[in-house]
Order: sequence, then C-alpha cells, then structure tokens
Amino acid sequence: MVALLAPGGPAAVREVAARTLRRLCMDSARNRDGVREAGGVAALVGLLAPGGPAAVREQAAAALANLCAGSAADPDSIREAGGVGALVGLLAPGGAAALQQTAAVALANLCAASEQNRACVKACGGDAALYALLTQGGAAAAVQDAVAAALDNLGYDCSAVHAGGPGAPRGWSGPWHLLPSRRA
Repeated sequence: MVALLAPGGPAAVREVAARTLRRLCMDSARNRDGVREAGGVAALVGLLAPGGPAAVREQAAAALANLCAGSAADPDSIREAGGVGALVGLLAPGGAAALQQTAAVALANLCAASEQNRACVKACGGDAALYALLTQGGAAAAVQDAVAAALDNLGYDCSAVHAGGPGAPRGWSGPWHLLPSRRA
C-alpha cells in the first residue's frame, strides 16, 4: 500500500492509498507499526507538499493524524520526517477548510504527549498559524474546534472556544501570544 503513495503516480491512486492507510491506522497499533516500518511516514509527509491535489493532501494528513493518535513512536517519526512543517503549511489562510481541519487534528495529536513536538510546532510558526485560523472571520466551527484542540495541546487555554455553543462568541480576541498558558 505504501508503494502506491509514490510521487508521479495517479492522484486518484495516491488518494485511495492514503485513505486506506488512514483507516488501517485508526485503531490498530500493529497496523501503525507496519506503516511506519514500510516507510509510510515519509511517503505520507511527501504527499503534503504544496501544489498537490487537495484530496490527496487531506487523506495524507488524516493518515498522519491517525498514525500518531495514542502512539509514542509515531509522533516522533512524523516530526523527524519533516511532517510538522508540512502540516503547519496546510493551515495557510484561504486554504480549504477540510484541509485546515485535518492538519489541525494531526498537529493536536502530534502535540498530545511530546514536548519535542510542541517545541517543533512552535518553532515552525504553528501556534501563530493556528491562532490566525481561530480568530479569522468565517472559519467553520469544526475547523475552530480542531484548532482549539491543537492549541490546547500546545499549552494554551482554549476552554472558551470548546464551551462556545451556537451563536456564542468563539475564539480568543487578544493577541495569540497572550493566550493563557496551562503549561509551565
């Protein structure tokens, strides 16, 4: 399956392969290990490159999100393969909402239990990019919720975003560097 992610192959094949890996990695540590051992992390990170088809990039980001959910080894392998910077790049203003949401979920999972990954996300400008999505007008609630989860895992307190209901004000209105920190 990992071989089908190779650059130059048909986009539809790469999308289906990434979607299949996403599903395989959802609840199986054994499958996550197999994908990592087969070189899947680097292949998936490679699919995140700017200019690629949005559907392929979205499925690759979702597969990476599932790879690092509840796993100690996979978040580090994603960081080592350059995945943090690539995921931060998907948060660009004006991008597709589904792509931004998936990238934010992947970053949230990467930051859940790794101080090194949190530092890398911040060094890549991920906290500023996440904050920009949180406060930009018109961002879908699902995008804002995923962004808030990522910021929470980076150490910022986004409980006001999580508590917001329909019609409630969302996000933080102050400068991103003044978001309350929950970590020392």
